[in-house]
Amino acid sequence: MIERLTPETFAAHLPGLADLLVDAVRGGASVGFLADLDRESAAAWWGQRAAAVADGSLAVWVAAGPAGPAGTISLAFAGKPNARHRADVVKLAVRRDQRGRGLGRALLDVAERAAAAAGITLLLLDTETDSPAEHLYRSAGWRRYGIVPDYAAGPSGELRDCSFFYKPISLAPASGAADGGVWPAPSS
Repeated sequence: MIERLTPETFAAHLPGLADLLVDAVRGGASVGFLADLDRESAAAWWGQRAAAVADGSLAVWVAAGPAGPAGTISLAFAGKPNARHRADVVKLAVRRDQRGRGLGRALLDVAERAAAAAGITLLLLDTETDSPAEHLYRSAGWRRYGIVPDYAAGPSGELRDCSFFYKPISLAPASGAADGGVWPAPSS
């Protein structure tokens, strides 16, 4: 099951989100951290997002797994008056032992549906060029609009190219979960 965290449930998920982030970085995912990321630093980073979750500028979902969160995705809503039609997809991560089962696509679908329900018509994201994440976004209909060479360091510190994507959102949610609440996870 994929659940949107509320301000009340966010704190309870911090340890699992920290473990998930550390697992992603150790697995080579370029999600903004270097290989020396430890659980305490990851928990502190997630904890700093609590205010944004509370004020609604950040929506965070988790997919339950046998050992805590199996995956997560977030939507960062634009705060500027001229940008309220768009949001950024951030921190899509799936535990290494849960990859290849459709969970990344399910998380992306949840975020896209929630964005549509919130009146968002344009989504943006960036990811490492030629990564498995880039393949996921392309196969899900996202459009790459550019590559910036040496944009960010990967977990091991070497500079990597970054691809930037957008996706127009115009579909209404297909289920009764218009609030971005709970969706079933893909079957294994």
